[in-house]
Amino acid sequence: MPTLPPNRQGRLAGNETHLQREVAESYGEDAERYDRTRPRYPKALVERIIATSPGRDVLDVGAGTGIAGLAFQGAGCTVLGVEPDPRMAEFARRKGLEVEIARFEDWDPAGRTFDTLIAGTAWHWIDPAAGADKAARTLRPGGRLALFWNVFHPVPEVAEAFGAVYARVLPESPVYRRGMAGPQSNAGLVAKASDGLGQSGAFEEPEQWHFGWDRDYTRDDWLEQVPTFGGHGQLPPDRLDALLTGFGDAIDAMGGVFTMHYTALVLTSVRAR
Repeated sequence: MPTLPPNRQGRLAGNETHLQREVAESYGEDAERYDRTRPRYPKALVERIIATSPGRDVLDVGAGTGIAGLAFQGAGCTVLGVEPDPRMAEFARRKGLEVEIARFEDWDPAGRTFDTLIAGTAWHWIDPAAGADKAARTLRPGGRLALFWNVFHPVPEVAEAFGAVYARVLPESPVYRRGMAGPQSNAGLVAKASDGLGQSGAFEEPEQWHFGWDRDYTRDDWLEQVPTFGGHGQLPPDRLDALLTGFGDAIDAMGGVFTMHYTALVLTSVRAR
């Protein structure tokens, strides 16, 4: 789904999401909904990142409500989160994740270094050059950087039904222009992150890993999640209502339930020794 307000256009929509602080900082307005409805990450993703890292000290950048960090903590890692939104950070703390409040670009690691740096659906909010430089200073030599996103990969029936709703209600939306076509729909975000790593000169050639998984949604499940998509929570009430009504009607026409295929896309590299 889009990571920008639907009135943003052109290059900004694809490559400069880190400048859209008003969107990045809007999720905390309903942290409980965000945590309740947002998809988790496959166990295989967590296991592979841990298995290919030199140790279990993990820094979770853009920790949010702790969705990614707690998955790694549950797998036996020691995790510290960094999160700019105090509301999201407090929610994660209540769930048991240690979190420091700061934008990652401005965060002071105070001499601490880590074996692994993760960012779950968050790196696109970070300046790619400044973020890569900070990551290089924060990771130990040989440490692993793993940036990941859950990417929608719907069957044609779902893609067409939801696309028709966006075409009618939000034709200027990035999701309508890009479509919901799996990993390629995030190509701009991945390219921006890769460029930042390359500019730092501190990382080996990045790799991409893909993990497919499915989630079944009822009508209510999907409609609860929609306001947490980037920019959707900032829509005027009438347009959000029209979007929700359109999605609801589309899901009803599919029998009230549908399966969303996801690809968990990982962009990963190792800090050069």
